Amino acid sequence: MKGDPLFDLSGRVAVVTGGMGQLGSVYAAGLAERGMRVAVFDVAEGDVPDGVRGYTVDVTDRASIEQATAAVEAEWGVPHLLVNNAGLDSPPDAPAEEVGPFESYPESSFDAVMAVNVKGAFLCCQVVGGVMAREGRGSIVNVSSIYGLLSPVQDLYAFRRERGETFVKPVAYSVSKSAILNLTRYLATYWARSGVRVNTLTLGGVWNQQPPEFLEAYTARVPMGRMLDAAEALGAVVFLASDASSYVTGANLVVDGGWSAW
Repeated sequence: MKGDPLFDLSGRVAVVTGGMGQLGSVYAAGLAERGMRVAVFDVAEGDVPDGVRGYTVDVTDRASIEQATAAVEAEWGVPHLLVNNAGLDSPPDAPAEEVGPFESYPESSFDAVMAVNVKGAFLCCQVVGGVMAREGRGSIVNVSSIYGLLSPVQDLYAFRRERGETFVKPVAYSVSKSAILNLTRYLATYWARSGVRVNTLTLGGVWNQQPPEFLEAYTARVPMGRMLDAAEALGAVVFLASDASSYVTGANLVVDGGWSAW
């Protein structure tokens, strides 16, 4: 899809980690629609749209990333874009020990979240970002969350406690997503002279059939009065991937409906 040359991505190559998930699939399809050749790195398998190639990759395993990156480079060339989107959080039906008090949060759960969200981004930056730097160009988008920028609002989950559950939004996701902010800053300065731009995309809560009680509490705290639709995150990725952001590096682009503005 061609239009304004500032946003023209046709013929470029992208790697999207976690590309089979809710947000990752939107990024992969949207970038492919705009003429990019998109490689999805994910442990999950499934059908992918035209212009997208799926690779079974564990982002916590450097050898797995290296193998897939070499395959992408052999077929399409050095990637122009890396979207570090793969992420792990405690699901709503997580075991009680994962959503209990901070004091008893399991070490194994902390390690699992940090391995995917931080180590996974670190390794993908090393491998994919490394070949970009050798090529002298590229853009990396590290996906974070408002819960990495600000502390989770535990009151949003009061409805669960009111019905007798013990529920605390766990600590590991917030810690991992805040780490992304400084991984971005570090690499933005490290690779600035190599032509690789590195930025953070911080997202607000994404609508995903949440319970009405949560939706009401969450949207009451958002100036725009609603949650993020997954498709609304795509524009920010396109901007950071394109020449329209050629002088943007080390930045944190916040897409949260105004959540962090008050």
